[in-house]
Amino acid sequence: MTKLKVGQVEDFHAHVGVMALRLEEEVRIGDIIHIRGHKTNLTQTIDSIQIEYLPVKTAKPGESVGIKTEIRVHPGDMVYKLVR
Repeated sequence: MTKLKVGQVEDFHAHVGVMALRLEEEVRIGDIIHIRGHKTNLTQTIDSIQIEYLPVKTAKPGESVGIKTEIRVHPGDMVYKLVR
């Protein structure tokens, strides 16, 4: 699989389990992402994306989004999309 850089985690909202980031690549519900950092190594399927607190199915480069994660991630962690 090829890794495309999606962006870098800017913040993590622990009370809802959502990371915030500005996108460099398009993402959509069902995409597989890999989040990697000093304390983080997570691969998961995207099942929730929000822009301005509203759910969306697709988000484009340049947009700031919230993506639900399975575990805590950290500001500075890199986010990649895995493509075949």
